[in-house]
Amino acid sequence: MFEVSVEQTFAAAHALRNYHGKCENLHGHNYRVQATFRGAELDGAGMLVDFVEVKRHMRAVTERLDHINLNETAPFDVINPSAENIARYVFEQMRAGMAAERGKLLREVKVWETDIQYAAYRPHEG
Repeated sequence: MFEVSVEQTFAAAHALRNYHGKCENLHGHNYRVQATFRGAELDGAGMLVDFVEVKRHMRAVTERLDHINLNETAPFDVINPSAENIARYVFEQMRAGMAAERGKLLREVKVWETDIQYAAYRPHEG
């Protein structure tokens, strides 16, 4: 089994709804996002996925989130902009944007709010 991961960063503000504590107030993070692909077969060039393609799709998603108030931007104007929901959003946007055969190899997205804490999204596939 082969595994490839790519990381990207963005900065954004958010406030957690239905939460009682400091994070209910508007505040910002320098987010780090990691997308991980897994598969058993390599393509004709000996690659699982093309780093250039993955970075292009990650940038397209994270640029929409960069330097904004997430609470004012869909879908986070409706759903809570928690690290968990951001991870699922990035996963779904990347999978939808990539060619079907490559998108199926996307297995996990992690989102760090700080250097020491992250949330991950892995879809239930079974």
